[in-house]
Amino acid sequence: MVHKHIPVLIALLLVLVVLPGLGCRGGTKEAKEALQPVTLDMWGVFDNPDAFRETINGYRAAHPNVRINYRKLRYDEYQDELLRAFAEDRGPDVFAVHNTWMKGYLPLIEPMPETVKIAYKEVRGTVKKEEVVVVRTEPTMSLRDLSDDYVQVVSEDVVYQAKDGDVTRNRIHGLSLSVDTLALFYNKDILDAAGIPEPPKTWDEFQEQVIKLTRYDAKGNVAQSGAGIGTGANVDRAVDIVSLLMMQNETQMTNSAGRATFAQRAQGSRAFPAIDAVRFYTDFANPTKESYTWGAGFPSSFDAFASGQTAFFFGYSYHIPLLSARAQKINYDIAPVPQLGSSRVDYANYWIHTVSKKSKSPDWAWDFVLYAADKEQVMSYLNAAQKPTALRALILEQLDDAQLGVFADQVLTAQDWYNGSNAIAAENAIVQMIDAVVEGDVLIEEALPIAEQQVNQTL
Repeated sequence: MVHKHIPVLIALLLVLVVLPGLGCRGGTKEAKEALQPVTLDMWGVFDNPDAFRETINGYRAAHPNVRINYRKLRYDEYQDELLRAFAEDRGPDVFAVHNTWMKGYLPLIEPMPETVKIAYKEVRGTVKKEEVVVVRTEPTMSLRDLSDDYVQVVSEDVVYQAKDGDVTRNRIHGLSLSVDTLALFYNKDILDAAGIPEPPKTWDEFQEQVIKLTRYDAKGNVAQSGAGIGTGANVDRAVDIVSLLMMQNETQMTNSAGRATFAQRAQGSRAFPAIDAVRFYTDFANPTKESYTWGAGFPSSFDAFASGQTAFFFGYSYHIPLLSARAQKINYDIAPVPQLGSSRVDYANYWIHTVSKKSKSPDWAWDFVLYAADKEQVMSYLNAAQKPTALRALILEQLDDAQLGVFADQVLTAQDWYNGSNAIAAENAIVQMIDAVVEGDVLIEEALPIAEQQVNQTL
């Protein structure tokens, strides 16, 4: 899709309203109103202001009447502060929503309109120059554009039914600037010392390498872990890893109504694929298993990897700057996440930018989101934030990137599954299930239906 801010032949799609008089005559009231000052407040979580500086400056160059204030909040305070601000009518115009939060935030989101009315200053005339205001009614993005331009997981996560006058239809509720994917970080020195030349490509290879890499002390305790995997609370993004294993094992995570079904029998089979996935995962924390390498008393999987205590860590591109700050001496690299079957499945974890229903300038807000997400503009954000792209057209440009190439290579096959109103409560239910199984408090066959029921209570 070519964005409207790039010169294109769309004259037939534009309604031009020329309002003269911003020169020495002082301008008409209508002209002044068209270019009245606009302030857009934008809130995010992990991105620093530098990530948006070039984008904001570029937009303001075309629209000097628009001021954009970006505020970064801490993750642990973000949702509470966001909801409090909206309740007090001081919320942002543009805000970030995690992909698993979208359904819960729908009542606060203004769906993308089919068109926006945006004003521009232009100089007209040959001899006598005159500054005029041109108000353009411009198309935004169609559902076809969304499907063509973005990787599949985005088009699945941002489209919901909403009222359009008297009609209810599918409408776009946000756009993503990036899509992150789960990958395998590995300590090259530990693998080299064990005679392992390459990281695993399959889960069978992963299990074999973990067994070979795990070291024990004289008391039989794990002295060097092969991987930070197997438990819930102390494994970063344990829910994502378990979900990925379930999905790769062809578990139907939800039904057509969006309800969780991961504890159910596979369609047309007597097998329960999620049971096998959870058992494979928790065996790494089971002292009676050969693959035992991790336990509840260990530090977080990220801390263990950063300190050189474990060879493998499952993480996202956002962990790269964290490792740079914490583990300068760790010689690590990043590989694609292991696969199970012939059909590749990867896991998505990302943020969506959307517009508040309470925004006083929704057309300007959506216009800025469209501008920021456009392929001609978004590279400035991706380069500054060091994030993998959400746009199909930019994937090839990132494949050769030493750090982002692995993540970008997985975005086309990335999936997610939760679409409820309380993702944090749903995640807690799965983490508690994992740890209950590891502790031996409950069998997997009993724990999965309980977790499924708890997840469905969050919908």
